[in-house]
Amino acid sequence: MRTDERLTEAYRNARVIDLDASSRYVIMSDCHRGDGSRADEFTRNQNSYLHALNHYYTQGFTYVEAGDGDELWEHPHFRYIKDAHHDVFEMIQRFFMSERLVMIWGNHNIYLKDPAYVARNYFTYFNPQTEVTSDFLPGLEPCEAVVFRCGGTSQEILVLHGHQGDFYNDQFWFVTMLSMKYTWRLMHAFGLQNPASPAKNAYKRHKIEKNYNKWIEQHDRALICGHTHRFKFPRNGELPYFNTGSCIYPSSMTAIEIAEGEISLVRWHVVPDDDGHLQVQRQVLSGPEPLSAFDRRDS
Repeated sequence: MRTDERLTEAYRNARVIDLDASSRYVIMSDCHRGDGSRADEFTRNQNSYLHALNHYYTQGFTYVEAGDGDELWEHPHFRYIKDAHHDVFEMIQRFFMSERLVMIWGNHNIYLKDPAYVARNYFTYFNPQTEVTSDFLPGLEPCEAVVFRCGGTSQEILVLHGHQGDFYNDQFWFVTMLSMKYTWRLMHAFGLQNPASPAKNAYKRHKIEKNYNKWIEQHDRALICGHTHRFKFPRNGELPYFNTGSCIYPSSMTAIEIAEGEISLVRWHVVPDDDGHLQVQRQVLSGPEPLSAFDRRDS
């Protein structure tokens, strides 16, 4: 199935969220939280991630995780990921309990498409030390896509992971997952990367992004996604294609923010102050720009 068909299918079945002048959303993707082992790339940015989420929580943002949050291809038993990143999931639970969490599945956590899997693994948590089972994210309902509708207009923004139509990560995902789990997972621990991944294959990444732009041009809607691990913010009259980037860059992580009718691309990274003390810093890479500037209906 082509990218256009898969993106359109996701759009038609998307969860609709209305935006107004006070709305605040932060969109992150591709955390690939693992089991804390050598192959877990998320660990190097865990502190930055925690600091960022705490900032967004206290500032009243809703957290949208746009796919591949948990590395379920390599670790289908979620409890190992949960145990490795306990503090992170406590923060995510705070968003959930405040009704400010939107969970979107990607190819690496496509198991979240199955309500039974979600109920078994995410509704409750068994603490092996206390041997007590408690609520974790009870009633969590992950989705494939979200459509932001801008209040007072008919402008729409589609938010999803972005693997839709990427044959090896969409229709052929199960075979690709087996290759990752039993071959590339071991090589990954020694620094070798899967050349079939769009995050590491420039030709494949550009091909996927070209298909995103075709969909935007044909359907006159902005698109926010992840998957390619290459952050993107349109400029100089480009089509409204935004990419969150990822949370596993070697020393930083990126996100898309929507606040008070404006959109920005930001980076969180660790930098030294004048005294040499390390601190997590938020840096605006692009924007803020009014969402209305990316309304294709006026083009």
